[in-house]
Amino acid sequence: MTRNSSDRARFGPFEVDLHTHELWKFGTRLKLVGQPFEILALLLSKPGELVTREELRTRLWPADTFVDFNHGLNAAVNKLREALSDSADAPRYVETLPRRGYRFTATIEWVAARPVVAATPSPNLPAPNVPALLSVEDKQTSRTAFTSEAAAVPAPADAQSPSTLPRYLMGAGVLFILLLAAALIVRTVSSFGAGSPTRSMMEHTRPLVAISDTATPAFSPDGNSVAFFREHSQAGESGIYVTAVGSDQLVQLTNNDDDRSPVWSPDGRWIAFSRQANQVYSIHLVAADGGGEQKRKAEQKIETTAAAFTLTSNATTERELTTGGVVPTHAELDWSPDGKFIAFAGASGIYLASLADSTVRRISESPPMAEDWGPSFSPDGQKVMFVRNRQIGAPDEIWAVPVSGGAELRLLSERGRISSVPQWSFDGRSVIFSSNRTGHPALWRVSLDAPDSAVEVTQAGSPAWDPAVSRRGYRLAYERLLRSLSVWQMNISDSDDKRPYLTVSSTSDTDQGPGPQFSPDGKRLAYMSDHSGTMEIWVSNRDGSNGFQLSAVGGAGTPRWSPDSQSVVFDVTTPNGSKIVTMSLHGGAPQTLTADGFHSVCPSWSHDGKWIYFASPRSGEWQVWKIPAAGGSPIQITQHSGHAALESLDGKFVYYAKTPNAEPEIWRVPVDGGPETLLPLVRPGTWASWQVVEGGILFVGPSLGHQAVLSFYDFARQRTTTVTVLDRIPFWLGATPDGRTVAFDQPGQEQSQAMLVENFR
Repeated sequence: MTRNSSDRARFGPFEVDLHTHELWKFGTRLKLVGQPFEILALLLSKPGELVTREELRTRLWPADTFVDFNHGLNAAVNKLREALSDSADAPRYVETLPRRGYRFTATIEWVAARPVVAATPSPNLPAPNVPALLSVEDKQTSRTAFTSEAAAVPAPADAQSPSTLPRYLMGAGVLFILLLAAALIVRTVSSFGAGSPTRSMMEHTRPLVAISDTATPAFSPDGNSVAFFREHSQAGESGIYVTAVGSDQLVQLTNNDDDRSPVWSPDGRWIAFSRQANQVYSIHLVAADGGGEQKRKAEQKIETTAAAFTLTSNATTERELTTGGVVPTHAELDWSPDGKFIAFAGASGIYLASLADSTVRRISESPPMAEDWGPSFSPDGQKVMFVRNRQIGAPDEIWAVPVSGGAELRLLSERGRISSVPQWSFDGRSVIFSSNRTGHPALWRVSLDAPDSAVEVTQAGSPAWDPAVSRRGYRLAYERLLRSLSVWQMNISDSDDKRPYLTVSSTSDTDQGPGPQFSPDGKRLAYMSDHSGTMEIWVSNRDGSNGFQLSAVGGAGTPRWSPDSQSVVFDVTTPNGSKIVTMSLHGGAPQTLTADGFHSVCPSWSHDGKWIYFASPRSGEWQVWKIPAAGGSPIQITQHSGHAALESLDGKFVYYAKTPNAEPEIWRVPVDGGPETLLPLVRPGTWASWQVVEGGILFVGPSLGHQAVLSFYDFARQRTTTVTVLDRIPFWLGATPDGRTVAFDQPGQEQSQAMLVENFR
């Protein structure tokens, strides 16, 4: 096939740009870099032809590179197939020719270079809608903050002439076919509201707006516009903004750095938001169009249900809501579907502020040592959902209470921390919320009929919170955090100078990695990095210098050193489950210890080097296992759940996290078996933010009102002391055996970005 001198190719639902090294699927850009992308480029250059393994070796690895080529190539091809949703057994794109190479089998269309963007409406026209599907009442109330004169639609003829009848029948036939196809598509696409946990394959995710530092998105009632908070370094540029979905034109409504959490009135005319001043929140309202007609009527009574506002500034379109002496304790708000109330969190529960008479009443009562926050009205306006936080160690909960007051109902108990307001699905049958249950904040969806069957909504490794669900149009918006992770170190001996310092910068552009670990001899550092295109294990000097890539397997993680500091064990994610692999620093092929089909993760060596511990759900739930370092059959260590084990330096006990969830308990069991015992004073933030050292355990977790406290648990005294306070809880913590130096991950440059998911059902 001839390329026609184009660098852009299309095959199936994919489009690839060989010049910019970008790959899209249905217009959504996928992450495919490094060696997997180079393989794709070489295959596309020879469609239908054999590309030998030797050609790929020459292309991917320079002659002076010492690496297990076969293993590395297989891993890179697997990564490519994963991105293309392809299979080696039934290939649609990449066919394996055993012992020879690979062949690209799909039809390729070479196209002219153009940007891949989703179809968007003109910023001067209303956002897409289907007027024929709206009732008369819907048409009268549906309104967007961005309006212009709609294009004229020709009126239908009063009668059908004989000459137009064949065309009419043809049109009816086409319409029937389209309706039939639509019905088949709807039947094929899973609907979570109907009880299926499967996400729609037709979802399309893209940035909501082209700018960064955008947060707390909220849809207009018709789903065609979004309000959000924008944080900007220039004075006067931060505040609440509004934009039409698909438009780059922004309307700034406020210019205060302390404005947060916008929500729309049901008629789309007003936006409520919170403002913080001197550590106190207040509720304000502003016209959604930024002025216009409302500005001309500034001295008149507001002609909506919101009649109890008091003017608090010279801005003629901004007003403060009276809350009857109840001071809001959180920024999050919601506006009732009937337009009568705004819900907010107060000192002892959730409150409703009436927009008709300025009265305020409490509808939930938080128990002692607990806090209610994050109200969200159900689509029918009959209930308010909220988050109930209890003391550290207790799970966060999502509750619901009738708007009229009455008995509260617990919807679910979440094993992680809920970081933003949970949202009802458009049909009210499921809940979307952000939780760090796996250590990183991500969006999850739970059916109210099956609260224990959570499905992750966002991609792994991409921190996400602040979900917003459109009541029309099947849209989801959320805030995503873009950041790079780096390795930092800190000396925590008796010196008073405990300032952290950067060791390895930007190991990853996602929340995966870096998992830093010091070698037992204190000379080297092992960590995870995706600089080569896939997540691999790297080794450097202790100070981060002279780093080199150890593995080339694709999807490597959780490195741990052998007692002699000469080998590293790690887990590898493969299409057939996660495996435990060891590699020597002196070269040679990786050795896979767990070749079965079970997931095996989080390995670590015994102090004598004879065994490797790991976590696996092969018995039905996560337990700690061990396997001979030279290979053999796994032996179960724990009986009542366990994860991420580390042996004590004296070889007497195995310490482990109880679960892979956030803030796990730490337990121990004798090496030779025996009772499993809880350490009540050790509670790290994640299963990886603790380390066994001489005489005790170092760990980082929330404590004493601080978010990230580095503490030491003394085995002999059975007491915990504070070492220092960090800026934030790292996911990973490594330490030298003597406990004098720690290594941990911290984010580098961070930017928040509002994302949009189309066809979210």
